[in-house]
Amino acid sequence: MTIGFVGLGNIGRPMAKNLLKLGETVCVYDVATAAVDELVGLGAQRAASIAELGRACRVVGLCVRDDKDVNELLYGAEGLLETLAIDTVVAIHSTVTQASILQWAKDAAQKNLHVIDAPITGGASGAAAGTLCYMVGGPGEIVERCRPVFETSAQKIIHAGALGAGIALKLCNNLMTYAAFAAIHEAAALAHASGLALDLLIEVGRSNGVVTPQMQAFIENRSHMSAAGTDVLVKNFGPFAALGKKDLAAALASAAQLNLRLPLTAGLVETIEDAFFDRVS
Repeated sequence: MTIGFVGLGNIGRPMAKNLLKLGETVCVYDVATAAVDELVGLGAQRAASIAELGRACRVVGLCVRDDKDVNELLYGAEGLLETLAIDTVVAIHSTVTQASILQWAKDAAQKNLHVIDAPITGGASGAAAGTLCYMVGGPGEIVERCRPVFETSAQKIIHAGALGAGIALKLCNNLMTYAAFAAIHEAAALAHASGLALDLLIEVGRSNGVVTPQMQAFIENRSHMSAAGTDVLVKNFGPFAALGKKDLAAALASAAQLNLRLPLTAGLVETIEDAFFDRVS
């Protein structure tokens, strides 16, 4: 079985490296040639194009930024939906909208292909350590077919349910994450204005479980970057702020389809940049 992997960014690169543990052929593609070169040096095969990868692989993982990126990989004369062999599985690891997952799977099924949602949480460090949590949606047989592939980077694999359930779970998880960042951002602003040290806020919050290790790491890293200057802060946290807006917007889109109001999330999507960039009114 040849395994394909597309998207060798901060998280995708270690995930692709871990695939080499299987002893199977691993074929990789990314527009960043340096990342591909690194994987090839470790034993992976280089795909000169997405079409070349599609023709070679029976399981393909996509770890790219957003819906637009996935669309560009799937569609067109040289896209995966036209070049993959019948019965091939495409696992979407990206945080995208649930509506897109369902559409991609519908279009794939018309060509006797399988698309499942398999987003992950745990970050680049979790990918490198093989401790990611996978949230998977799709038919049980297809999920089990992919399980050995996912296990190379996973500490936990949760089969959330039918197609779309995995990305729904990921959007819920990310919503809570960004809400927590916003909460400690505003609490830190109030503490600072009251003449209190950040360490005291963290100490109390850790004692009663309100402040999680993730929240503490966020606020301490942000404080360090902020002390180095606004330019440093924006450069380092800008990509994460953009991802936050994207992920929260995707959660709101899913809620709208379910006729569900999420007023706190609606406000958060407009203000999440403030939390990342240490801005207060």
